[in-house]
Amino acid sequence: MATIVKAACPLNCWDSCGFHVTMEHDRVVKIEGDPDHPITKGKICGRGRMLETRTNAPERLLHPLKKVNGQFEPISWDQALAEIAAKLTEIKQKYGTTAVLHSHDYANNGILKNIDQRFFNCYGGVTELYGSLCWGSGIEAQKWDFGNALSHEPNDIYNSNNIIIWGRNVARTNIHLYEKLLEVKKRGAKLYVIDPLYNAVAKIADEHITIKPGMDGIFAAGIIKEILRLGLDDRPFIEEFTYGFTDLVKLLDGVSLEEISKMAEVPTDVMTKLAHVYADKPTATFMGLGLQRYKNGGNTIRLIDALVAVSGNIGIPGGGANYANIQVGQSFAFAELTLPNRRKNHRQFSIMKQAEGILTANDPEIKMIVVTCGNPLTQVPDSTMVEKAFSSVETLVVIDQFMTDTAKLADYVLPTTTAFEEEDVYYSSMYHHYVNYGPKLVSKVPGEAKSDLWIWTQLATRLGFGADFAFSREEWLNMTLKPLKEKGLTLEMLKEKGTLELPVVKIPWHDRKFTTPSGKFEFTSLFAQEQSDSAQVTLALPDESKWSNPQLAEKYPYSLLTIHPLRSNHSQNYHLLSGQIKLKVEIAKNIAEDLGLHDGDDVRVWNDRGEIKGTISILSAAHPNTINIDEGIWRRFGGPVNQLTSSRESDNGLGSTLYDCLVNLEKI
Repeated sequence: MATIVKAACPLNCWDSCGFHVTMEHDRVVKIEGDPDHPITKGKICGRGRMLETRTNAPERLLHPLKKVNGQFEPISWDQALAEIAAKLTEIKQKYGTTAVLHSHDYANNGILKNIDQRFFNCYGGVTELYGSLCWGSGIEAQKWDFGNALSHEPNDIYNSNNIIIWGRNVARTNIHLYEKLLEVKKRGAKLYVIDPLYNAVAKIADEHITIKPGMDGIFAAGIIKEILRLGLDDRPFIEEFTYGFTDLVKLLDGVSLEEISKMAEVPTDVMTKLAHVYADKPTATFMGLGLQRYKNGGNTIRLIDALVAVSGNIGIPGGGANYANIQVGQSFAFAELTLPNRRKNHRQFSIMKQAEGILTANDPEIKMIVVTCGNPLTQVPDSTMVEKAFSSVETLVVIDQFMTDTAKLADYVLPTTTAFEEEDVYYSSMYHHYVNYGPKLVSKVPGEAKSDLWIWTQLATRLGFGADFAFSREEWLNMTLKPLKEKGLTLEMLKEKGTLELPVVKIPWHDRKFTTPSGKFEFTSLFAQEQSDSAQVTLALPDESKWSNPQLAEKYPYSLLTIHPLRSNHSQNYHLLSGQIKLKVEIAKNIAEDLGLHDGDDVRVWNDRGEIKGTISILSAAHPNTINIDEGIWRRFGGPVNQLTSSRESDNGLGSTLYDCLVNLEKI
């Protein structure tokens, strides 16, 4: 007999949905949205529904595997754990613990997926990755400007006169914000979309503004210039609650609106119009993650923050520079879970340049890599270099549910459980401020798959610090939720209700108390000055553009975007999708006209880093000379697109430059 149980989506996604999961004979048979969830209200996306397929897929890894003479052979858990523990012990004794690299990303939002950090800290501290492929430069930028990266709670959008969706395809990646946009438009709010691509959000907008990829900060500077010229700025806010405004004015005085128009490829009258829109408060700005995936990425977010500040849309209902909301993740006791104080040694590589770090490391060299919650051979930029690096080490261990591109390279592959086969707590730091409970629904796990927590506990016991893992799953969760218990929110309440509202500030900076060194919004960052970074916001450009590198742009005239796929959470679902999977190369109409290309033509896309081949799809309303290839596609289907992308870091060192990429294209 079928039963319906409340559960939660584990995916690293803006929306962090509530689920109704239909169970029959100890098997997940259907996933729908939970209509009682206060934000997601019963609507979920195809990626969430795909979790049923992912859980029941016959391609699941069922047994520990060891590579012997180039071929994988199933082995027992005892053998796998004993051999991996022996290698960890030997490395620690011979080379030191930092000869181990832990490559962790965020394929899963479960709180207890962070238990791997506790293991490596108790082991003594290893080489870890810093920064983010996804949103790192923007987070750091908002910390410089505000002191933290905070967003308004979702329902505050009903207070907005105008809404700017800037480089954020919410119909694909943030569907519940899309639903709210439809509602607020009916109530009279105006919607403006700034994006090089014409997407589903642009279709419902009052105006779609296309822009040269990577020039968003320059464009924001032009709008600020017009606000100041027209006297539309919020002078009382600027004078009382900001620092460094004169530096911003001096910067803007050094460039004309016409120069900005030429670089951004947007008419000057559009900037004038948006100056009036921002002055028609409250105006909410929702930024995407792609617009900061350039060399100038942090500076781009800072200029958009500056635009929101100059127009007086900070700290007011219906306003905000909404990029991330990391106060949500700051609600949990992660330090108690991960024990950073236990590590005796520590080394860091940039997540973007981990391949270079592996290949050049000495004192000690990298002897072992352990991969959790990620597929770096597909997702990390300059994947040719990544493959070379991961192939160079003595031992590669991958924990996963499927034989990914990364797992194929491994010496040991350990099969792990899906979200419905283990208990955990899920949240998102990107959109809403609710935490969701995910119960264990499947009692009989396929094959010999084990939870990450079990794997780390077993290894810890073999390495002599098992006492640090001697807790029940409920004790682990209570440990992490301790700060909430002090505010009257308990694990028992979460289990009973399925979701709880976290105690966050719903209108950030409403009290004008910023957590910067000056206590004000900082156009010039004192924190960056302390760190010897570039403190002043600048009119920085992408590394790969005709303005910064004309010779490269002549050789490679097209801007390549690599946006998130519609049906797969990054690389997680491609192997599970029905039908023939092809790499699709979406191109602006002018490229098709210039090169005589038609839908369905086969093409080669290349630059100095690599090449891929795919099939043309013409985008009728994309910005000229723009190409998109969705990220995440596996090698067996023609990917990954990261054969073309650069491992350079963003200006503040904490973000990727995945979109800062010029290519050429030709018909095959």
